[in-house]
Amino acid sequence: MQRLTVDGRFFRLGDERVFLRLVTYGPFPGGWPDDFDADFRRMADAGFQALRLYDWPSRELLDAAAAHGLQVFAGHLWPSARDFLGGKDHTIEGARLALMERAPGHAGHPAMAGVFVANEVPSDLVRWMGATRVLEALETLIADGRGIAPGLLWAYANYPSTEYLEPANADFTAMNVYLENGEDFSRYLTRLQHVAGDRPVMISEFGFDSRRGGLAEQAETLAWGVRRAREGGAAGLAIYAWSDRWWNAGAEVTDWDFGLTDRQARDKPALGAVRTAFAESPGIPASPSFSVIVCCRDGRDRIGACLRSLESLRGPAAEIIVVDDGSGDGTADFVEREFPDVRLIRLEAAGLSAARNAGAGAATGEVVAFTDDDCEADPDWLVELARVFGEGWDAVGGPNLPPAPRDLAGAVVTAAPGAASHVMLDDREAEHVPGCNIAVRRSAYFQVGGFDPAFRTAGDDVDFCWRLRDAGMRIGFAPNAFVWHHRRTSPTGYLRQQIGYGRAERLLRNKHPDRFSPSGDAMWRGVIYSGAPVRAEGEPIIYHGPMGLAGYQGLVTRMQPLRPLDSRFDSFRGRWLLRIVTWLAPRLRSRARTGRFRGPVPRPSTSLEAPDHEFSRDSRQPREAVLRRLLEAGWQPAGPTDGWDLEKNGSRLLLAREVFEKGEGRLLVRIWGREVPELDS
Repeated sequence: MQRLTVDGRFFRLGDERVFLRLVTYGPFPGGWPDDFDADFRRMADAGFQALRLYDWPSRELLDAAAAHGLQVFAGHLWPSARDFLGGKDHTIEGARLALMERAPGHAGHPAMAGVFVANEVPSDLVRWMGATRVLEALETLIADGRGIAPGLLWAYANYPSTEYLEPANADFTAMNVYLENGEDFSRYLTRLQHVAGDRPVMISEFGFDSRRGGLAEQAETLAWGVRRAREGGAAGLAIYAWSDRWWNAGAEVTDWDFGLTDRQARDKPALGAVRTAFAESPGIPASPSFSVIVCCRDGRDRIGACLRSLESLRGPAAEIIVVDDGSGDGTADFVEREFPDVRLIRLEAAGLSAARNAGAGAATGEVVAFTDDDCEADPDWLVELARVFGEGWDAVGGPNLPPAPRDLAGAVVTAAPGAASHVMLDDREAEHVPGCNIAVRRSAYFQVGGFDPAFRTAGDDVDFCWRLRDAGMRIGFAPNAFVWHHRRTSPTGYLRQQIGYGRAERLLRNKHPDRFSPSGDAMWRGVIYSGAPVRAEGEPIIYHGPMGLAGYQGLVTRMQPLRPLDSRFDSFRGRWLLRIVTWLAPRLRSRARTGRFRGPVPRPSTSLEAPDHEFSRDSRQPREAVLRRLLEAGWQPAGPTDGWDLEKNGSRLLLAREVFEKGEGRLLVRIWGREVPELDS
């Protein structure tokens, strides 16, 4: 079988990029069936490529999956619905030991594709244990597993109530999403493209209960789920579930029917609907004509890879224009000799903005798309740009992804701050997109006067985006229209680049003083995305909703975390070097911008002091029922970003519930203050 790998924001099976089609399988009352062939044959016939399990598979299951060409994602099963970082049972250590015992025996099987180290740690328990501590535990499990089985893909199956709980070292973002309205589903998938950062998005569960909604509605919902997931740029979708037979928390579930097959193993209409949706080919959007412009100075060693990627683009045909900005290394002659179909413009050295304007002036396309000579475009770059232009934006940009670093120096630069980043006003509209991946309608480009030649090396894209917005124009974001952007090859070169960025920001500050604070920092309205996944760090401010009950919970921030250090180079030396450049870069940039050697302003601490009371009670009552009783007793909800649930007479209370089997559970209570409620029913 071909090995499943990550390819930018997508998956690849062997040499083919795929939209991965999965179905969840089990757990079943009575355990695994005696024979898998009948089920797996029907899955393969329906177009499924992979199974998602909630435990480790048997050898028989793996062999049968391989016989039918099905990839397998195992689930590492452990008591993750408990306070696994507290108490006396050391649950997380047990989970680590169990992983080390189970993973080696599965790693080499050809059907094994990946492992989910946990599934949906409950949001109230995450709040109880602390988001950053839970995240560290999940990252530790992934690191342990990857150390044993580096050839597998590793992830955590998250859900919207803990959107901020994305392990930095996972291979992809996996989110269980249950939305029964197509527009809501598409909007949240757009959000997930930002949550994921650089990596692929898998919808790791999507289902519909036919018992409550009906067989026809289930079929229709799952079919549009497949189509919208593919159109929205998801890398894969797992249909929940193969069968109505389902075992959960130590008991058979008899009041939900999520299966594609019923309890007698008969096909439901949803199976045929999913088969049809899988077989459909994604459409190519109607497209404007494109002119792709690459500006270069002394880039002979790197522009060849860039142009080869542009000549391999799929979708709309585009003219390719290279503007040589006074190179002294033979770049223009190289392009003219090796790429005869590329239009070449030779200039005296005038700077990046002047070169871009020259390229735009010579372009014939309705849209002028810019990238840099140290970038390589994904084959579907223009297809994805065209898809978003079809929504009516004046300009569109996408992410720039760093290739996997080849050495320690490259890994440090990739993880360091200050890389070209997009700034988002919401999940669809950008305040800024970097110049290495921006496309603009030609009419809009010339309406605002193009790029300002005063910016010779950097800052031109920021000024251009601000002027577009000042002119009433809007910038859309295409999350899957990405380019591979090669960063500087050494920390010294990277620091010189940061100084250059600081000088460009000084020009920006002089031209746009109202967009800078008195201390000299740019005042962005949106959120800065660095390419890392959304995750809680330090002392995060999290929107939990009143009493921690919001269905969709996320970070309150203006800047997302930085990319982590590549695990291959995560050593003492690597971390030490990264700390040095992370400390130096913003200060050198600040000195070039304002003349002051100043670092980022630290955020005030939001941590709570030690509680006055902490105790637990065995209870079968749901957490929500206990909260209702406390409200009736005069307690009041706390604010949506507070770290506690209820307040009364100056006291604060936090409540969580551990879940055991067959409805058993235990309430966990923390109190700051003297007011201790009566919790017994």
